[in-house]
Amino acid sequence: MNLSPVTLATRYAAAPESQQVTDWAPRIAWVIGLLLVVALVYWLMREGWKWRSVLQSDLPDLPQAPADPGEPKLTMTGRYHGSTTAGQWLDRIVAHGLGARSRVELTLTEHGVDVVRPGANDFFIPAGRLRGARLDKGIAGKVLTEDGLLVITWEHGDRLLDSGFRSDRAAEHAAWLDALRAMSTGTDSGTASGTASGTVSGTADEPHGTTEAAATKHHEEGA
Repeated sequence: MNLSPVTLATRYAAAPESQQVTDWAPRIAWVIGLLLVVALVYWLMREGWKWRSVLQSDLPDLPQAPADPGEPKLTMTGRYHGSTTAGQWLDRIVAHGLGARSRVELTLTEHGVDVVRPGANDFFIPAGRLRGARLDKGIAGKVLTEDGLLVITWEHGDRLLDSGFRSDRAAEHAAWLDALRAMSTGTDSGTASGTASGTVSGTADEPHGTTEAAATKHHEEGA
């Protein structure tokens, strides 16, 4: 049945209007409650970060690059994904800005690894403190693809640390791994304390060592 334009206009005019929303108070209360929960979670995370920093206050200042670092052997640009206690991928180190993820520029010389972090604290890993290197998939709660992370194990103060880096060109990891292991071979780690000293291995004979086994265990526990 064809209806004239006048009839259609009359029907539309007579149609009931949509009911207006009048329960604004419960909606506003729900939004405010949600914002308070988000703020509480953020505050708890911030306080946890500050408390962890207090617990790690004994960590010495980060070493800085020497005036003459030497000729570059390798360079890399990518991302810094954090540092942890060696072999414990969830035990994040936050003191001295080590907990902040950032862009990174790495330079390897005969004297060590120069870590330049735009917008964050730079540091230097002296060759004499290198304790090993491996490819892994996660650090400090960040999980990447299998072997997508270059992890450098080094000694700082009386602690052994794992620092994780991901190159913009993943194919570069292999060359860095070989060079770092060569520099770490034969280094005495006896000055490190506790179990960490016995679990870190970066020699060419033990490419993954017990550090990787410990990291794998923590991956499984955190899954």
